[in-house]
Amino acid sequence: MTDGSRPPGPSRRAAARFTRSDTSRAEAFSDGVFAIAVTILVLGLATPPHRSGALGHALARQWPAYIGYVASFGYVAVIWLNHHQTFVRIRSMDRGLQATNLALLFTTAAIPFPTGVLADALREDVSGTDSRVAVLLYAGIATAMCMSWALLFHYLGRHSELLHSDVEPEFTRDGVVRSFCGVVIYALAGVLGYFITPLIALAGFILLPPFYFVSIEGVPGRWQRPGD
Repeated sequence: MTDGSRPPGPSRRAAARFTRSDTSRAEAFSDGVFAIAVTILVLGLATPPHRSGALGHALARQWPAYIGYVASFGYVAVIWLNHHQTFVRIRSMDRGLQATNLALLFTTAAIPFPTGVLADALREDVSGTDSRVAVLLYAGIATAMCMSWALLFHYLGRHSELLHSDVEPEFTRDGVVRSFCGVVIYALAGVLGYFITPLIALAGFILLPPFYFVSIEGVPGRWQRPGD
């Protein structure tokens, strides 16, 4: 038997074994991060300071906190759904995919911070300088989130051996396109919200999670789940 046809030795087999893993631990850890993120979001909803008999007015005045909660909860929920639909297509993970997944979780865990900052700023002055800076902050972190998704899909596209064999050929390419749609829209919303009015940015923040929800399975009619 020549060297070119010699089966891999024990050391090469061991290396392949220990540099790959299944997705169970990554999924469990990711679910924990998502759960903590949505829990922190609800902590931003609290009984507002008020005089006796003025609770209704005080509750109504903190409307930015409600909008921030709805938008950000929807965002994290859709991230979780997209994450699940992505990982049912992944057969095994290597270090690079672990790193891209951690980048995704890094940006997810940060979402409660700009949500609280934005709610507080809008409560003080909807069109003030602080509100404009707050929408830029939220848009920046949301843009980073979309970039982390683009990185994950790009990595999967370059390492198709990590995917199940029956995964749709358009899966990674459409994932990159959807991710960059978010990059463009969030960045544009932040810029328009800063220079024109923060309300434009709020509209973009609220509308994007439904877009990612309805496009979880890609362009309608093009994707099917593995095994369907």
